[in-house]
Amino acid sequence: MNHSNPLIAADVVQWQASHGRNHLPWQQTRDPYRVWLSEIMLQQTQVTTVLGYYERFLQQFPDVASLAAAPEDDVMALWSGLGYYSRARNLHRCAKAVVTEHGGAFPRTAAVLATLPGIGRSTAAAIASFCFGERAAILDANVKRVLTRVLAYGEDLSSSRHEKALWVLAEDLLPAQDLHNTMPRYTQGLMDLGATVCLPRNPSCLVCPLQSKCQAAQQGNAVSYPVKTRKTKRSTQAWWLLVLRDAAGHVCLQRRPSTGGDTGIWAGLFSPPVYASAQALEDGWAALGLAATARQDWPAQLHVLTHRDLFLHPVVVDVAGAQPALGQAVQGWSWKSGADWPQLGLPAPVRKLLEAL
Repeated sequence: MNHSNPLIAADVVQWQASHGRNHLPWQQTRDPYRVWLSEIMLQQTQVTTVLGYYERFLQQFPDVASLAAAPEDDVMALWSGLGYYSRARNLHRCAKAVVTEHGGAFPRTAAVLATLPGIGRSTAAAIASFCFGERAAILDANVKRVLTRVLAYGEDLSSSRHEKALWVLAEDLLPAQDLHNTMPRYTQGLMDLGATVCLPRNPSCLVCPLQSKCQAAQQGNAVSYPVKTRKTKRSTQAWWLLVLRDAAGHVCLQRRPSTGGDTGIWAGLFSPPVYASAQALEDGWAALGLAATARQDWPAQLHVLTHRDLFLHPVVVDVAGAQPALGQAVQGWSWKSGADWPQLGLPAPVRKLLEAL
């Protein structure tokens, strides 16, 4: 072991038992299905938001076999509003892989778990350590912050070489004894410290169990870590949404294509037809040849994505008749009633828009 590394495992384990978060539903189990589901939901999403979704998911899909057997639309509908929808598609693909390739049982090692769709190295280690007591390191954003501060690790993590070096250091720090009990607590403890004590801007160093061993705390410059220079550029995009409503209150929705690699915004979800400009929307509307009884151009709504500001311009057009024919040019468009909406995978801003009609 690298002797410059402090021995922190026992402190973290002890602190987690008395001060950590111990009452979350996925902590009362070593069932890998439940732990995996919570880990995927907790990526990019706050615990308070995840709680309700987690319970609803388990009610509908109590085990990996029921999730694997479900139609994708049912999975997307339950995920609707949680965001980062590629997580839901990978969740479904992963469940199918566990059933078809692993006989319905999650693999017991981080190395094999990491080969499944949507499970990266850190998530694989979390499942393996929580459920099977494997000595495997996690390195999510919270844990990176804790460890770079403890070690005063000042290398730039936007370089994969430096991130790999941090993985090695993280593995050195893992507990070495009684892994079945210490690994789940240690893993959860690092997450809890990052989420509640070792905060990005105002770390509570005075109540941290690692204060005496933390090199950044000794130097008084905790907020200088972690170092990551490459900032993602934000872009801005504008979409015009053609919201067609018939005389009976049905709305025309289109399933957006599931693009390769799930890179498209709202891929596989339902939304009103989208146009890149106001003129394109006018042309699209004219091509439909439908009679309008009223039209409202709603104010633009800002929808903030991770790396992009999306300005949505809804144009609500009331058309004559009930579910008028839309023609061959618009395959994939269909009329949906208000009773259908809860069962559809809808992006949060589209759900809000439909509820405001």
